[in-house]
Amino acid sequence: MSSPTATRRPFLGLDEKKRFMLALIAPAVFALVFFQIVPIFTGANASFRDWALHDPKRTWVGLKNYLYVLRDPEFLFVVLPNTFGFMAASVGCSLGLGLALALLLNRKFRGRWLVQTVILLPLMVAPVIAAIMIRWMFNDQFGIVNVVLDLFGLAPVAWLTQRWTAFLAILITDVWLWTPWFTLLLLAGLQSLPPEPFEAAQIDAATPWRVFRHITLPMLRPVMVVCIVIRSIDAFRTFDIVWTISGGGPARATEVFSIYAYVEAFQFLNFGRGSAAAVIGAFIIVFFAMGLYRILNRWVEVSK
Repeated sequence: MSSPTATRRPFLGLDEKKRFMLALIAPAVFALVFFQIVPIFTGANASFRDWALHDPKRTWVGLKNYLYVLRDPEFLFVVLPNTFGFMAASVGCSLGLGLALALLLNRKFRGRWLVQTVILLPLMVAPVIAAIMIRWMFNDQFGIVNVVLDLFGLAPVAWLTQRWTAFLAILITDVWLWTPWFTLLLLAGLQSLPPEPFEAAQIDAATPWRVFRHITLPMLRPVMVVCIVIRSIDAFRTFDIVWTISGGGPARATEVFSIYAYVEAFQFLNFGRGSAAAVIGAFIIVFFAMGLYRILNRWVEVSK
């Protein structure tokens, strides 16, 4: 007869500690499955069907929706160039400004905490709120931008009715929102660099530009690679700023990938084509991110 204090047999080969750990992560796993995994499979299934929201037959059509999207001139010659152009411009401008501000904040001067607080304020603003603010500022009738132009005797500009000026307003919004993010990460990277190389450069009387080019930048490149890859993925799927400022207009001229998928699914009411566009975009950004990471990682390794 076993004693009352005998050790219990583990359930499914798991001891009490492991069961407790599984119980802690179970809610997060269920949330991930039902709100991430299941919608992904639902959308992937819809992309192979004739799934019009006004007449949902859900007939299996194979790759028909994918072929439609890949042959659509709007997708090939407007959406993809807009998306990658916006990604490159936004990431490049945000990285350059963020690096300059990080170098500034890495120095000791009076009022640095105040400057740092002001620079980081955009992180507290919701993208939709910022987009609404920019839309009003660039309004062609009573926006503050045209008021300033009028003070200098310049003619007002219909900013949001032309492709490139509308894209400029979108880019300004995105750069203003994301520059503090680059600044914060790059400043953390700068403050974690070892002081010995800088002390040696100071003894050798190296100029600030040489110190930045040959010491700071090479040692900061791993942080920059992570920032560029993460921000590029996020910029590829930008929706709220573009939709709020221009709605993809004028005449779909500023339409990016996420807007294209939304328009196909919820304005043209073709959920199958919208899902196919979303799946294609997912594959594009996965392969692009992998290639970008390998190129930038090789750039880092060569610089060492």
